[in-house]
Amino acid sequence: MNSQPQNLAGGLYFVATPIGNARDITLRALDVLASADVLAAEDTRSLRKLMEIHGLSVGDRPLLAYHDHNGAKMRPRLMAEIAAGKSVAYASEAGTPLISDPGFDLSRAAAEEGLPVHSLPGASAVLAALTMAGLPTDRFLFAGFLPNARGQRKSALKALAGVQATLVFYESPKRTAAMLADAAEVLGADRPAAMCRELTKRYEECKRGPLAQLAGEIAAGPVKGEVVIVIGRGEAEAVSETVMNQMLQDALKSMSVRDAADLVAEGTGAPRRQVYQMALKLGQGDEPEDEG
Repeated sequence: MNSQPQNLAGGLYFVATPIGNARDITLRALDVLASADVLAAEDTRSLRKLMEIHGLSVGDRPLLAYHDHNGAKMRPRLMAEIAAGKSVAYASEAGTPLISDPGFDLSRAAAEEGLPVHSLPGASAVLAALTMAGLPTDRFLFAGFLPNARGQRKSALKALAGVQATLVFYESPKRTAAMLADAAEVLGADRPAAMCRELTKRYEECKRGPLAQLAGEIAAGPVKGEVVIVIGRGEAEAVSETVMNQMLQDALKSMSVRDAADLVAEGTGAPRRQVYQMALKLGQGDEPEDEG
């Protein structure tokens, strides 16, 4: 079904595009690409090809490149088009704009000028990898690309070691083996992880296992395609009762016993009932316990 141009309200439209399979695009995205007054893309060739696949014509509309190297020069023009009431659609090379993509400065500029900003959700390598990895998804941290140099990469991993969230990284296929080896050394050989590559494409693959095992498997042969590494959450360091007491006292200055207990338990990883009892002993309240 080909989308037909529609009357589109003025504003900036961030359009998520497929990360591999061209059919992973929403009907709304096609409508906006067919209708926008101005088209902008991190890679104009990729956007033009995607539109051709879906029977959309650029026509006589401007199709402008917007990327890291020309952002400062191109941004004022795009802002001027929006300010004049035009609709501007921006698409990253693949996936959701602003995720490892130069769209952030464009979004910030539009927000600062009070211009309308719309998001058209869709394909995302981060979310696709999380759904395949088999690791907790209730809390995750997207950490982008780690530094190339090994020393800096290990330092970055150390800073993330205690984060109580599943970690998600983009990685170059040439550095995947080295990154996994460093992660096993810094985060722990037995920490669960997954290496997802070529998501939504013909040779899609997801390898799961402890970091050391994955590092060994990947080191045995070359890795091809785009890679996403997902690593299980870290363990919180033990927090002393004295520190927890202080945290509770600070929290209780602005919230109830129950809310303070929830906050401190979440931040320290300590059992919620234990923290709640500590809060009561501080004499700040006598709310009845309700574990639901």
